[in-house]
Amino acid sequence: MNKNTFTSVKLAKGEMNVYDFGGVKLHAYKANDFIDDEVFIVEKNGKAVVIESPCFFDNNKELAEYLKDVEVAGMLVAYHGAGATFLPDVPKYATQNAAEFSENGGGKALINNFTAAFGEIFDPPIHKITNVIEPGKVTIGGIDFVIKLTNDAFDVEIPEINAIYTHMLGHDCHSIVAGAGHADAMIAELRGYIEKGYDLILTSHYTPEDLKDAQTKIEYLKNLKKIAAGVQNADEFKAEVGKQYPQYSGQNYLDMTAGFFFA
Repeated sequence: MNKNTFTSVKLAKGEMNVYDFGGVKLHAYKANDFIDDEVFIVEKNGKAVVIESPCFFDNNKELAEYLKDVEVAGMLVAYHGAGATFLPDVPKYATQNAAEFSENGGGKALINNFTAAFGEIFDPPIHKITNVIEPGKVTIGGIDFVIKLTNDAFDVEIPEINAIYTHMLGHDCHSIVAGAGHADAMIAELRGYIEKGYDLILTSHYTPEDLKDAQTKIEYLKNLKKIAAGVQNADEFKAEVGKQYPQYSGQNYLDMTAGFFFA
């Protein structure tokens, strides 16, 4: 499946890009919110599973309206625990570490920051996990998923459409890279995607990407390490990265990366 082979549905705020795999459809919801959220819906035989949740009230309402004609069998809540007013009665699936990430860990800290930044338009309550899942195969609504544990939460393989969901990629935007060791781990993960030959890589903050995008990100990460080794401080690092990648978005992520490399 080519990442650009979809039917686009314009909504009042967001946009839905629908990929038709025959028996299965992937609905990629671009929220157009302040943190560039993406939410994914896998649909098969009239049932749907939502991967992640929007977290702004207007997106919650818009996406719920879009889903009114399908039976939502469950929601996989990995890295985005906020937005609990969205589909409150649908079963929520997460690993134990993902639940802790949202309730007490780094995810909770982000939710607190977003609540302070965005105020009443942001939906801060955390989804209540009804089904704690383990790594490996899980079937929801007749759709098979493979859960892959990560440091913070979990990634989701979707075998029927040869896709993988992870938190972040973004081939032309900066990422949060917590030092050289983290860069190496990210490179290894992306090389694994290439070896497995996924058709689509789905992430929480970007439209679906492909293996060429994964290779682009690998080269970026390798170069970040090289730049960091050749400069003296965070300001020099940010200046050189900005010079080499002038069109990249995500300046706030670059600021955080610089802080990790030059703590």
